[in-house]
Amino acid sequence: MDDLDRRILKALQKNNRLSFAELAELVGSSAASCMRRVNKLRLDGVILADISLVDPKAFGKLLTVVVTVELDRERLDLVDEFKRAMRAAKEVTQCYMVTGDADFVLLVSVEDVEAFDVFVKTKLYTNPNVRKFRSMISLDRVKFEPRVAE
Repeated sequence: MDDLDRRILKALQKNNRLSFAELAELVGSSAASCMRRVNKLRLDGVILADISLVDPKAFGKLLTVVVTVELDRERLDLVDEFKRAMRAAKEVTQCYMVTGDADFVLLVSVEDVEAFDVFVKTKLYTNPNVRKFRSMISLDRVKFEPRVAE
């Protein structure tokens, strides 16, 4: 991946609805070159998906909670089971296996505190491998910038 690929990715991360002509103008290349490079980046799996980021509040998801989870046992089958459960949980918008004091960090998006309570009771308390968890309610989203190409 060269500097032009990085400039293309940076531009697409801000707006992936650009035409190839608009993209070419932004990155200082030709439309044909941009089209070839974008197609190759998709084929190579560098570009994972072309999606629209939707404000959760538009769907009544007014509460974002960051949850750290410690598992009781770290056997591979139990870790995989927890991963499957979090992938299936509609409330979990992001899930990361991490190092440090916690085993996982979850971002949970729900309507209100009552809906978070239901999530906790049905997804965390019922899992016998969850030793403990801590939750932090987000008061304000200060920055949200899903960009990595710099």
